[in-house]
Amino acid sequence: MRCFAGASSALDFSSPSLLFSYRIRRRQLGGIGRRLVMNSVSSQARSRESGGCDDGVVTEEEWRRWGAVSPLPAAVKQIVNDLKVLELKVDAQIEFGGNGGKLQGAFGAYEDKKHRATYEALEDPEKKFRFFSARQVACRLLGSRGYLCQKCWLAMEDCMCANVKPCDLWKRIRFWLYMHPRDFLRQNNTGKLLWQVFGVHSASLCIFGIAEDEEIMWDEFKRAGKSHVRCLYPNQNSELTLSVENAFGDSTSENPGSSMVYEDSTLHFILLDGTWNNSAAMLKRLKDHAKTVWGDEDLPCISLATGASAMHKLRPQPSWDRTCTAAAAIGLLSELSLLPQLSSYGLDKQADAVEEALVVLLDSLTGRRLRMGRSITRKVRNTINIC
Repeated sequence: MRCFAGASSALDFSSPSLLFSYRIRRRQLGGIGRRLVMNSVSSQARSRESGGCDDGVVTEEEWRRWGAVSPLPAAVKQIVNDLKVLELKVDAQIEFGGNGGKLQGAFGAYEDKKHRATYEALEDPEKKFRFFSARQVACRLLGSRGYLCQKCWLAMEDCMCANVKPCDLWKRIRFWLYMHPRDFLRQNNTGKLLWQVFGVHSASLCIFGIAEDEEIMWDEFKRAGKSHVRCLYPNQNSELTLSVENAFGDSTSENPGSSMVYEDSTLHFILLDGTWNNSAAMLKRLKDHAKTVWGDEDLPCISLATGASAMHKLRPQPSWDRTCTAAAAIGLLSELSLLPQLSSYGLDKQADAVEEALVVLLDSLTGRRLRMGRSITRKVRNTINIC
């Protein structure tokens, strides 16, 4: 959540008449900027051995390996299939490259016109938004397949999975990584660390604008009730934003959240995983949905007293109170562990487990930059001195 203070399994190749093999050329432009060329092959056995099926290019199994808990989104599957059909129609290979891993070459130029026309033809803003999100996810799935580890989202040669130690999260807490589609499969994303450490059912991915993901998340919120849902967002000037101590610390407080820690129910925490520019739209969508579910848009928020994240070295934030997703989770668990009624649940140890994983990620990214001859420091965006 930049907006807040393994080896890969076998790949899936499938289609009733066309299977794909992938040749990746890595580029030094970072992110998922690389080339992916899809060539037809004739072996149906390869599809079966890799866990593929005959009804699409991306299978349910492959989708789940990337960290998802939802079924393969229908819109994503449709766009992937459309890209496959378009490749045959224009007789040009699908190629991803450049900064951000965009579609390139003759195919990219043709597809760009086609998808823009499709987008403009949609009159409903919600449909436009969902199409945008699904296309982002579909392209990133194809562009990352065979290049990134499906667990840690790093290039295969930089896979850090063997160095990440899993840890059980307290059963009364569940994190929701509400991720912008442009952050999906980014190598320097830190939200992925939460499900690497705690598992996908304790820290669940929900992609902004993907209907299946959002439906699963809100179904859980409805069952839990508004008083058991909190969004981590550093809007300290808002009357609806409380500190951890104010939200949960005083059992005599009129705030309904203060009694949550004594109840036998799950506390749901939403972490916005996207840039600061995108976080406002993500929060607004949450509030709009909260209004349809609970009758008002006053989604309770929590602000943490976090410091600078280790990731500031490679990916500085606009200000020091804005930190990465993993650091936000570390801050929350650390502050909760200081509450007397929660001190016996090992939340401090769980925070340490995420912090250790964050250091592993930083080391992996730093090592890659050094190996590629790139700088390991980034331009600082503020002039605040930290003691």
